[in-house]
Formats: sequence, structure tokens, C-alpha cells
Amino acid sequence: MDVNFSGIVGDMGVGGLVGFITGYALKKFIKLVLALIGVYVLSLFWLQQKGVITINTDALFNLTESAATQTLSLADKVVGILPGGGAFVVGFYLGFHKG
Repeated sequence: MDVNFSGIVGDMGVGGLVGFITGYALKKFIKLVLALIGVYVLSLFWLQQKGVITINTDALFNLTESAATQTLSLADKVVGILPGGGAFVVGFYLGFHKG
């Protein structure tokens, strides 16, 4: 039985590198998006306090729950199709932690 370690190491290296870059970029992107969402939500609550608008908080929380579920589903699909999936997850963790 002949095992080709160079192919395995190559897949793990690419998966780890792509995972690291993805994790690092995703953390930076999440920070920016969360800051913008925070400003938006605070402005909505300020407008509600001033009596300009009314907010259906149940619908708002249902919307955020749905978005979180879809994001986790997409992440599962992405990890499943990438070569070197285990290395990708480790690289993603390290990149997300570093970012």
C-alpha cells in the first residue's frame, strides 16, 4: 500500500491557510458590521423614545434569530466542501482568535 503524504500535507496546508485568512477577515468584518448595527438599533430606539416610530420588538428578535440560524447553516456547508476541512477549522479558529 502506497500512501501519498505530499498530497495530504498540501491539502492540510491550503486548508489551514485559507481557514486562517477567512477567520481573520471574518472577525474584522463582524466587528464592523456589529458596530453599524449597534448604531442603527440605537438610532431606532432613540426615534422610538422621541415618539417618531414604534418598534415591534418581537418581530425584531425573530429576525435576528432567523439570521443567526441561516449563518450557522451556511458555515456548516462551507466547512463541508473545503479540502482539508479539519485544518480549515483549526486555521479559522487561530485566525479568528488573532483578528
